[in-house]
Amino acid sequence: MELLKQPPTMKLPADWFTGDAYADVIHRGEEPSRVRANMVRFTPGARTAWHSHGLGQTLYIVEGIALIQSRGGKILEAHPGDVIWTPPGEEHWHGAAPDHFMVHLALWETDDAIWLEHVTDAEYTGPRVTTRTRP
Repeated sequence: MELLKQPPTMKLPADWFTGDAYADVIHRGEEPSRVRANMVRFTPGARTAWHSHGLGQTLYIVEGIALIQSRGGKILEAHPGDVIWTPPGEEHWHGAAPDHFMVHLALWETDDAIWLEHVTDAEYTGPRVTTRTRP
């Protein structure tokens, strides 16, 4: 067993994010491991650019309201406890709702993400479906 030293919280780059987002690396496996785990905190309205992962990505929503969209699909409004799987190569984005902070645990393998253009305001405010039923 080994207690791993954690690097400091890092602000995520403007090339890949709109708004302010911060990550804490939980685990970055060394060969032969490929596992990656980050706790990511988004300020209201912050979001990733469009991107994809060669081996897919899992998001576990910890707090707040998350918005996640696959290219060509509706925006999914996700809530704490929801688990979202994005398959390998699927272009998508994720971030916080405009009026809530959001924290998710991101799990993926390898660093082969392909980063694309930023999500436009029109895309960000598009039609949503929610994981929760409302009265």
